[in-house]
Amino acid sequence: MNTSAATEWIENHTYDELRVGQSASHTRTLTQADIQAFAAVSGDTNPAHLDPEYADQTFFHGVIAHGMWGGALISAVLGTQFPGLGTIYVEQDLQFLLPVRVGDTLNVRVVVTAKHDAHHRVTLDCTVVNQHGQDVIRGQAMVLAPTQKIRRPRTQAPLIQLFDPQARLRQLLHKADGLEPLRCAVVHPCDAESLAGALDAAAHGLIVPVLVGPAYKIRSAADQAGLDLAGVALVDVPHSHAAAQHAAQLAAQCQVHMLMKGSLHTDELLHAVLEQPLLRTGRRMSHVFRFDVPTYHKPLWVTDAALNIAPTLMDKVDIVQNAIDFVTQMGTPQPKVAILSAVETVNPAIASTLDAAALCKMADRGQIREGVLDGPLAFDNAISAQAALIKNIHSPVAGDADILLVPDLESGNMLAKQLEYLAGASGSGLVLGAGVPIALTSRADGPAARVSSALLALVAAHAQRCKAQDLQLAREKFDPT
Repeated sequence: MNTSAATEWIENHTYDELRVGQSASHTRTLTQADIQAFAAVSGDTNPAHLDPEYADQTFFHGVIAHGMWGGALISAVLGTQFPGLGTIYVEQDLQFLLPVRVGDTLNVRVVVTAKHDAHHRVTLDCTVVNQHGQDVIRGQAMVLAPTQKIRRPRTQAPLIQLFDPQARLRQLLHKADGLEPLRCAVVHPCDAESLAGALDAAAHGLIVPVLVGPAYKIRSAADQAGLDLAGVALVDVPHSHAAAQHAAQLAAQCQVHMLMKGSLHTDELLHAVLEQPLLRTGRRMSHVFRFDVPTYHKPLWVTDAALNIAPTLMDKVDIVQNAIDFVTQMGTPQPKVAILSAVETVNPAIASTLDAAALCKMADRGQIREGVLDGPLAFDNAISAQAALIKNIHSPVAGDADILLVPDLESGNMLAKQLEYLAGASGSGLVLGAGVPIALTSRADGPAARVSSALLALVAAHAQRCKAQDLQLAREKFDPT
């Protein structure tokens, strides 16, 4: 067995070495991650441990640790420290005296109270005391103590990567705090998924839905899914093409402030938007994905992975500016943009590296505003500081990117699906650059993706309304008549 000089060793206490009154202790501070990990491993998802809103209404007035988390600390002392390796649990009784909360520091102490020679059994008193000197747990354990001396390298615990999609969704939905829901045309919601997504978004206070499509199909989808359409506005049109046209007209007339894609093709909806001159902004429309990735330290935005197939350099200027503006509206000032390619150096044979270099220089000259750009960067350099360090890349963006600008739709679409299906990311998406934001989801997306996409649209719509109001005030200031 090969071990380095820095290896940490653990050694047990045999039955013959143990004495009555001998003790051992260990100290541990409870974190929120501990509670989440224990819930994941045990399956105990009692909301008293995981849901702050629910826990605040309970007897304990806040989230508390699972009682057996404290019991597991006793087991850790017995199994790894005292008596240690070779110890076998026989009995354990525990009294849970006080709740344990995040930030509490617990001292676990076990004391030998009796030895039983016939079967090498040992009885130990067990106490867990918090930072205030209060007993949290008391009990007694009986173990089979090891009879042979063992000394081995300490085994490192497996790394648990915690990811709570519902907690991330709740955190995202807080972005709507203080924002009134706005009227949203839901275009051709003729399947259960898109219809339920719109109603869920309404239930979360994000939109006031206006369902646009064949009424009989929408009602049929609602009946099959058990959805209640009472009080929901419904505009009856004959087919998906008419639904897209009518929804775009409503947006152009400011009767709705955002659009949401239902069960129709994306091209059909966007074509109807482009046909409305009042919905054109002078910017190229582009799509941005927002991902919560379990292994990344903040939300990751990917653009454009859904609309622009082979964008030119000037198309990318609009694509990246759309993303920068919106990510700023979402609360990240001066977002860091990694312009992706296959390599991190400029190579005339790879067109995306030339585009990346040009975009960075355009940002230096003020042609792209309010973001920090760097590129070309390979994907690993963009999201891993360690990979950037190994390749001697010194950049404020490398390893800490907010936005990933992809070379084209093919690479972006594959990246987005890999993040979702291989990395377990939770995603949502939005079309930017038109007169109203468009919540754009895939037919395979679940309710959470549809609700979070509605949240993105709400933030963008309020930002556009504020901008329009500012422009109106400016006009009135210079031309009071």
